[in-house]
Amino acid sequence: MLTVLLVDDDTEFLDVACTIIEFLGHEVLTATNLEEAKDWLDKETFDHILLDFMLPDGSGLHLLESLPENASTHVTLITGHPSVKGIIKDLCGPKVDYLVKPIQREDIEQALSRKTKSASTSARKKPGFTKHFGHLIGESACMQELYKLVGRVSKTQANVMLLGESGVGKEVVAAAIHQASESEGPYVATNCGAFSKELIGSELFGHEKGAFTGAVGKKEGVFEQAENGTLFLDEITEMPIDMQPNLLRVLENKVVIRVGGTKAIPVNCRVVSATNRTMEEIAESKVLREDIYFRLAVFPITIPPLRERKEDIPMLAEYFIQQLNEENGTQYQWQSTQLEQLTAYDWPGNVRELRHFVHRAAIMSDPESAELELPKTIESPFAKKQNLSSGLKAGRTIEEVEKELIYATLEKVDGNKTTAAEMLGISTKTLYNRLHAYGDLNDND
Repeated sequence: MLTVLLVDDDTEFLDVACTIIEFLGHEVLTATNLEEAKDWLDKETFDHILLDFMLPDGSGLHLLESLPENASTHVTLITGHPSVKGIIKDLCGPKVDYLVKPIQREDIEQALSRKTKSASTSARKKPGFTKHFGHLIGESACMQELYKLVGRVSKTQANVMLLGESGVGKEVVAAAIHQASESEGPYVATNCGAFSKELIGSELFGHEKGAFTGAVGKKEGVFEQAENGTLFLDEITEMPIDMQPNLLRVLENKVVIRVGGTKAIPVNCRVVSATNRTMEEIAESKVLREDIYFRLAVFPITIPPLRERKEDIPMLAEYFIQQLNEENGTQYQWQSTQLEQLTAYDWPGNVRELRHFVHRAAIMSDPESAELELPKTIESPFAKKQNLSSGLKAGRTIEEVEKELIYATLEKVDGNKTTAAEMLGISTKTLYNRLHAYGDLNDND
């Protein structure tokens, strides 16, 4: 049994977390601010402290200063914002872990048992992992929700728009929708951002012989090629705006007219489109006509980034190395510590970045050995661009980190303090207290 100190100003979270900790067989004491927590440390010795990053009377990190230098107490810092994780590691060292809200029962159990969320054991079981709909890998809650949506839309002919960050696997999901639909026709994919304005009409709708210089014969467009199947239009928001009325006519009338032709050719396929822009960005930037959007996004699906399904990372890493082993005749195997390292990283480039990293590791490793040699750094040169703020880096004071995080979050939500407080995992009152201390609020705010 452990003696646990739980420090958080969210009373609802305190009640739930206390129930969980007691259910796990541990003794738990609580504090809602730094002063109360320091009082407990003067009276008791704790095996583990679950500590909120932002408290009403200061940063939770200041409580670490009250711990004896030789204390064996382990600390798990609780934060409402994922971008603070790397900073915590730099500021606090290896004796401090972190959890990101919202927190589930298994998160608390793993933190107190000091086990990682690695799925390396399950990933190694034979036959290994399930490929859902023949394409998708992952057993996290958000992937289970995705499978439910894919299964339901596959029973219809509705057009689907896939939204998600670059690298999350939108084309893989599109292929999964096609397979789940059991269509008679083929799966055809094209990238709307890969063609010039002059050629995109020919790519989509086809052309007749002599329609333009170089058109030495007639060509079927992708709509015709995908007859009775699925047409995947990637980067749909990169289509020139003046080409979109032509696409709208096809979506409405189910016919195409080839470039240089006059005959209306009936077409029948499900259209799955994809973009790395959010629905809000699409509306604000006006890169897609509203009438086109509603034709394409009959059933929008948002694909979760990899950082929101970290428990799937070992499984994906096992799958990618298995693929490379089969291709190259190697026998590489992951070590549990390596999978833990991969799981700890946020992967701003998502599944694509993970796949490339695994490939790089395989190239670096000795083909005569089963041992994988990891590159010295996981982070790509582009990862810094994904940070919430370039100011969040090692070497800054706790107060500077906290202030920078608050301002960056407020900027992200256009100044909405209620939303910012929810993202940061703190009460609105605590946020107002911090802003007042920074001199950004007067007594009338």
